[in-house]
Amino acid sequence: MGNNVKMLTSDTISAKLAECYVTIDGNRYNFMHMIDFEAKITKNKTNIPILGNPMDGSRATGASGTFTGTAYYVSSILKQKMIEFMNTGQDVYFEIQVTNEDKTSKAGRQTVVFTGCNLDEAVIAKFDITGDRLDETFNGTFESCNLAEAFKELQGMR
Repeated sequence: MGNNVKMLTSDTISAKLAECYVTIDGNRYNFMHMIDFEAKITKNKTNIPILGNPMDGSRATGASGTFTGTAYYVSSILKQKMIEFMNTGQDVYFEIQVTNEDKTSKAGRQTVVFTGCNLDEAVIAKFDITGDRLDETFNGTFESCNLAEAFKELQGMR
């Protein structure tokens, strides 16, 4: 075990140190009421049989982007857009920007911008007489994203 470099605990990113902004119809909103958010890109693949090989290969034929989130139940912005869609048939596409930055970590800051975002579903009304607070989940798809700012490589990664 010659070069046994280990990650420093201080270089982990705090889960709470993030920012989330949503831009809809040219209006930029600070979604400070978010509890969690996750976005994924999933490759669409096709199996490729290969002569002389018992294992199939895989070839990417495209990709799709999805997001999910949970927020405190304190905003009507997304509800209004879903109700507008229901009433008019006009769908809304928007942008989500997520930044993670923990100044303790030498990894620095990462910002990802998701474009062509479109809701699949959103909570319109809710109550819970046994709960302490209300939150809501939402999910949808995005058409593209870019890494506006990337984390720095930590010492020892290369």
